[in-house]
Amino acid sequence: MNSESLILFFIVAVVLVGGAVIFSSFVAPSSKNAQKSETYECGIPTQGISWLQFNVGYYLFAILFLVFDVETVFLFPWAAVMKEVGMVAFVEILIFFTILGLGLLYAWKKHALIWE
Repeated sequence: MNSESLILFFIVAVVLVGGAVIFSSFVAPSSKNAQKSETYECGIPTQGISWLQFNVGYYLFAILFLVFDVETVFLFPWAAVMKEVGMVAFVEILIFFTILGLGLLYAWKKHALIWE
C-alpha cells in the first residue's frame, strides 16, 4: 500500500465519520430541559453531590473482569475444533494462555487485584 492510498483512506474516513456526526445532529430529535441534565439513579431523587470521582481501582477491576470473561468465550470455539485441528490448536491455546497469564501477572505485580 503506497502513501497516497493511505492518505486517501484517512481522508475518506474523516469525511464519512464527520458527515455521519453532522447528519445525526440535524436529524436526531433533541429536547432541552433541566431534567435531562440530571443524574439518574433508578428513579430515586439524588441526595447531595451527584458528580463524584470514583477510585480508578473500580474501573481497573471491571476491565480485568471483562478480559478474563472474554477469554472464556474464546475457549468454546477452540474446544469445538481441538480434535480436528490437533496439535496446532493446542500450541495456539498455550500461546493464548501464556499471554493471558503474563497480563494477570502484570496486574498482580501492579496490585490491581487488591480491593481496598
